[in-house]
Amino acid sequence: MPAHTSTHDISDILQRYQAGPADLLQVLRQVQARFHHVPPWAIETLVKTWGLSYAAVRSVVSFYHFLSFEPRGRYSLYLSDSATDRMLGSEAILQRLSERLNVTPEQTRDDGLVSLHRTSCTGLCDQGPAGLINGRPLTRLTPRRADEVTDLIQSATPLEEWPADFFEVSNPVWRHNLTLQHPIAPGHAITRMLAVGPDAMLDELRASGLRGRGGAGFATWQKWQACRKAPGPRAITCNADEGEPGTFKDRMLLMQWAHELIEGMTLAALTVGATQGFLYVRGEYEFIEPHLRDVLQARRGQGLLGASVSGSGLAFDVTLHMGAGAYVCGEETALIESVEGKRGIPRTRPPFPVDRGYLGLPTVNNNVETFVQVAQIAVHGSNWFAAQGTGASRGTRILSVAGDVARPGLYEVPWGVTVAEVLADSGATDVQAVLVGGPSGKLIDASQLQRQISFEDLPTGGAFTVFNRSRDMVDVAAQYTRFFAHESCGFCTPCRVGCGQLVETAERLIGGHASASDINRLKETASLMQHHSHCGLGQTAAHPLLDVIQHFPDQIDRRLVPDEQAFDLDAATADMSFGVTADRTTDTHADMHANTPTLARRPA
Repeated sequence: MPAHTSTHDISDILQRYQAGPADLLQVLRQVQARFHHVPPWAIETLVKTWGLSYAAVRSVVSFYHFLSFEPRGRYSLYLSDSATDRMLGSEAILQRLSERLNVTPEQTRDDGLVSLHRTSCTGLCDQGPAGLINGRPLTRLTPRRADEVTDLIQSATPLEEWPADFFEVSNPVWRHNLTLQHPIAPGHAITRMLAVGPDAMLDELRASGLRGRGGAGFATWQKWQACRKAPGPRAITCNADEGEPGTFKDRMLLMQWAHELIEGMTLAALTVGATQGFLYVRGEYEFIEPHLRDVLQARRGQGLLGASVSGSGLAFDVTLHMGAGAYVCGEETALIESVEGKRGIPRTRPPFPVDRGYLGLPTVNNNVETFVQVAQIAVHGSNWFAAQGTGASRGTRILSVAGDVARPGLYEVPWGVTVAEVLADSGATDVQAVLVGGPSGKLIDASQLQRQISFEDLPTGGAFTVFNRSRDMVDVAAQYTRFFAHESCGFCTPCRVGCGQLVETAERLIGGHASASDINRLKETASLMQHHSHCGLGQTAAHPLLDVIQHFPDQIDRRLVPDEQAFDLDAATADMSFGVTADRTTDTHADMHANTPTLARRPA
């Protein structure tokens, strides 16, 4: 690898941020973008300039997928490896790019021009096969488009000179309802809220029945009230880290409803008495960052953020915090750890964020859709919102519909709609299975299509993925299981080891080397993970395999062999040593999944 010729200087980057751990991840993202890795001298500079320890800096680099100790290509190309992208032919695209660019996946070419990686879902499931190149989205990849991308990389054409349609991201909305039919003029909801006061705002939220749209469904008014009662000062965080495979609704809201989002965050701040807010956006949505910064600056110019919001004398501002590729940061306490500039390791709860969140302050954390709907409730009232939905599920829900459908995209539906209605809207035929809520949610078969999308029946964070009868559901479950194994933060043994065992069983099933004993052990492992894992990732990682075992036993049974035929000598002796690689637990942790296919895993 040729020596890097760029000046060893990051002083201009450091000047943009305050000297402290909370901005460490943001600085490292900038260093990675400029130098295509985080070089030792940059770590040395951070240690000396900011007074951080080597361990603190190195641990953050080793945790996030989009940071690397080793140089990646001047063109860093990531292909989404989600189940829907594979259904659309992403593996053939990856192979074509690999051959034409003369680079092995997960490696950097010898001349440093390009590196090629698989990565987890990029939030572009409705327009795949998709990928990212130096943070920019690549949508609707075809063999021809892959060849065009190859030619542009080979000629070292700057991305600014590439055809604009390569990076085009559309947000097709096929069904509108309450939320997507009612944009709000900036400041309108704030004016309404200031006129009635925080107590009335809480009463309105309570009457509306709004529950968090991130999946857990906790009552919004209760969360806000608990934070308001906690001793101040306080903070607001917005979870825009929609990493659940199959979910992309927040992408549209961030691109087209950012004013409503910030308005909702501001209402939360004025209600609970917070002065600082953080909008945490997943690293895969880096292409939306300039727009979000423009919106924040515009609102400051309009007096809607800053020292006196709308002339109220109450201060509140929002800082944009970009992630760097870590699914686990969608868990609220892991997100707060990341906002503080650390590894996104979920915290032990209690205490909950409303008691001790960002920097130990009482913190309200809601997701994008929740904040948008809060702003609309402030303007239109609780009755307007609560008129739709069911008894325990009020209002509407934006679904990200992808997979084997004629019209992939976004659908705003009232809670209580049946799965069959969504399938009819999206033009799905010959349906074999539907995954509601992503791989951590619930997989149902064609006999259950009259079930309701609701907290009472099938709750969801927004993902809705359809599989027709041509799909091998064991292969689909294995793909999702690999995803969980790759995204495990490595903190707790039940998840770290359990995910590896789940992947091993899935691979044995696919290879025809699993027996009924393996299925029984899988269920035992799943039970241990569900009861003893530190956070929701480990607790739900077995869901895809368990659901396939329950709903598609024929696809399992036809692969099983008698116990005495189940041992695979070739697989068992393929690698008799344990590799040492950088992972999320320590810089030199023995990789528990050395034989597991990896997605953009950092090289040792």
